[in-house]
Amino acid sequence: MASTADFRNGMVFKFKNDLYQIVEFQHVKPGKGGAFVRTKLKSVVTGRILDNTFRSGEKVEEVRLEARTMQYLYLEGDSYVFMDNETYDQVNMTAESLGDDVVKYLKEGIDYKVLFNDGKPLLVETPNFMELEIKHTEPGDKGDRVSAATKPATLETGAIVQVPLFVNTGEVVKVDTRTSEYLERVK
Repeated sequence: MASTADFRNGMVFKFKNDLYQIVEFQHVKPGKGGAFVRTKLKSVVTGRILDNTFRSGEKVEEVRLEARTMQYLYLEGDSYVFMDNETYDQVNMTAESLGDDVVKYLKEGIDYKVLFNDGKPLLVETPNFMELEIKHTEPGDKGDRVSAATKPATLETGAIVQVPLFVNTGEVVKVDTRTSEYLERVK
């Protein structure tokens, strides 16, 4: 059992007959009354976001997850196939279990961290930064090299990010997968 003092981002625990991962948490000590912890939780199974408040010191049942580095291989029907880099075992996961945030950054041959509970894959974590090729974006106008204006660009994985006007189709850009933000062009 873990108490609210043990809360940290990414922690997974059982709550309301489901597994939830802490996305954000904040300890609050009001002038009157007892302290409490305000949390934003994400269901590991459904991906649903839940805001919940716990009393300070409240106990929850923490779930231990095993992390394995796995390489994304290919899409087979509606299943995404991952291979364990050490044992070469393969695991199939559906788009629903992965979530839209992960699916839009799946690229063949890239390693991802897959979290397992009792031998069953639960979560896939993308690398924080990825270098991806732009498959389509509108051409930039001559002279728009310094302004802070942006335009949408479709990446090779299907994700759409806002890029500066001077970035063109075919270029490789570095993207923060947590926020879907353009960081820089890759030379």
